[in-house]
Amino acid sequence: MNRPSLLFNIEYMRHLQKKMLRKSTFIAQGSYYLLTGIWPIIHIGSFMAVTGYKTDIWLVKMVALLSTTIGIQLLLQLSKNPGPKLLSVMTALSFLLIDTYYALHGTISKIYLADAMAQVIFIVSVLLTVQKRDSA
Repeated sequence: MNRPSLLFNIEYMRHLQKKMLRKSTFIAQGSYYLLTGIWPIIHIGSFMAVTGYKTDIWLVKMVALLSTTIGIQLLLQLSKNPGPKLLSVMTALSFLLIDTYYALHGTISKIYLADAMAQVIFIVSVLLTVQKRDSA
């Protein structure tokens, strides 16, 4: 095998690795949003037992429905190339900012900092797979 072919194969393998990481991230993120979204809808009592008491149940359920919707969208978009990167990153960034700010200010339980870390993982994972020629 000559040198140009080897370089092409290495670049192609890197491309495939990024594509697989991106797809795995969308599966994980979509599933996470779907599951954490339906949880307070199905059983608000257990959700509040873990995350703390909530006074505005309607608001919790609205955010849950939005999270569920986004999770479904991320999972359904897997067949498209390059996938829903903008939706993925912006959603994770939104949850990250809200979780961090309100958990650190004592408004919501510190358990939300664990959710914030999951969002960081999603953001970093997607950004690592962005190609220069990709569009969001």
